[in-house]
Amino acid sequence: MNIRSTILNLMGLKNKVDWKLLLFLILFLDVKLGVKILAIILIYLLRFDFHFGFKLKNSRLPLFYLLIALIAIAGAIINKTYALPNYALVLSGGIGFWLLCILAVHQVKLAVERNELAVIHDTILLFFLINGVISLLNLGLIVLETHAFNPYTYQGQYQKYFMNTGDYIKGVTFDTSTTNAILNAFGVIYFLIRNNFLMVLFCMVILLLTVSNFTNLALIFILLLLFVFKSSKNQKSLITVCLIVFVIFMAKISPQNNSYLKGGRYLFHHQLINASPIVIPSPVLRITERPDRSLGPEEKREKTAMLYIDSIYRIHEQTGLKNKPSYLTNAVLISDAGRIKVPKDDINSASFQSLKNTPPEQHPLLNFIQIHHAALPVSGHSVHLYLPGKALGLLQTINFFKHHPGKLIAGDGLGNFSSKLAFRVTGLGINGGYLSKYSYINPDFLVNHLDLYLYFFSKNAEFHSFTNSPFSVYDQLIAEYGLLGIAAFFICYIRFFAQHWKVITYGLPLLVLTMGMLFIDYWFEKLSILIFFELFLFLDIKESSAAQI
Repeated sequence: MNIRSTILNLMGLKNKVDWKLLLFLILFLDVKLGVKILAIILIYLLRFDFHFGFKLKNSRLPLFYLLIALIAIAGAIINKTYALPNYALVLSGGIGFWLLCILAVHQVKLAVERNELAVIHDTILLFFLINGVISLLNLGLIVLETHAFNPYTYQGQYQKYFMNTGDYIKGVTFDTSTTNAILNAFGVIYFLIRNNFLMVLFCMVILLLTVSNFTNLALIFILLLLFVFKSSKNQKSLITVCLIVFVIFMAKISPQNNSYLKGGRYLFHHQLINASPIVIPSPVLRITERPDRSLGPEEKREKTAMLYIDSIYRIHEQTGLKNKPSYLTNAVLISDAGRIKVPKDDINSASFQSLKNTPPEQHPLLNFIQIHHAALPVSGHSVHLYLPGKALGLLQTINFFKHHPGKLIAGDGLGNFSSKLAFRVTGLGINGGYLSKYSYINPDFLVNHLDLYLYFFSKNAEFHSFTNSPFSVYDQLIAEYGLLGIAAFFICYIRFFAQHWKVITYGLPLLVLTMGMLFIDYWFEKLSILIFFELFLFLDIKESSAAQI
């Protein structure tokens, strides 16, 4: 698709877009739960229909959503948690999340059923354009604030941006940058299969701006599979261009990301409180002559400081003090021509270093640890953990079922062990606000995933990553819904879409990518990326069926 045809297509979108669907997607993907509920209300007022079509055979919608709500109710009865204080509200809220999923997927299915294929495709195109423009506006505001053309290398303002710049590229959802990253990874695959060169690059650029390393690596893996097994010559060229753009971004725009990834490997093996960095001895070379890749974090800071001091010393040697007027301080440098040299910002000064103060959002966590330290086996005591939180969370779940095999069938119950809801109802401000007087913390959750989360996220920002959070859809399903929940997911959700694997095009790589993304957060409860995944799969199934006919 050339530039001229793309512009003409954009000009004609006004009369070829399902505006109800577009409005619903924009509102439902918003981070605020209230906006999501508003989106549901509006779309049902505009498109009133409650014929869901759930069936044991050839169900119109994934039967998983209905089954998981029933399993949650059964779990509350089996575990007798329904009688616990404040749990009735938790159970109602959890069932409410699953009902929102049903209402949302029904409207997406209706949009695909009632519109022509071209209308849905143009609606998706317009959504990604809007999301991309807002993402670029996010970046533009950062550039204006920092006065730095490349904020990914800007270390001022106590490193508010720098490696964290991608966290502020949230797009139309105003959710975490990871949500924006996954949506654009979807877009890259979708537009790649449809041979839309410009939109592939556009989504790839927005994805890279979010600096979501896990999403980047997952997408590259999918693209390489497509390159080898299922792609045309033009698509192979597009994949190659995407890989080149990725390398350029990592090398030139955000080079410190390499250090971050190395640091991630370091933390994976050496997650110690106040641990000393890895020191590679060099008996021959000065630290200023050694390559950055051989240095630890502290050594890099030392090298920077020494290079700065050496540069100041050389300037003093070259200019001398005799050319300096008496009314200028010793800090002012004069060139041979008598011009005053304005020194650059000292990146070793306080404003270029990360803040050492405890941020406000961590105070509730620290206070909670202090009050409940006796009940917290990890965060409440001087325990050193050597594995990332994601792996430890899985080990906690396995260990829990070893000691409670009777709960393996239906799980520990909704909101009792591993879910966004379980974190939210603590009243600690994790995953959204909640009234403290209605707070609920199950003892199993307290000594496992909550304890683990408190351990990592009450510490320095370097520990605040998805690798250290126990969030995972798979963990949620097995821990809170047991074997019944995980079986319902694979049989009645994954199989619902995967059974069309022989005919779908972009749907299959999107399915593989989504299954990988389910490791990093409670995506069903976040009510975001999965609704787009379902839209793509419904559309691909309809398109493939029409092609067969």
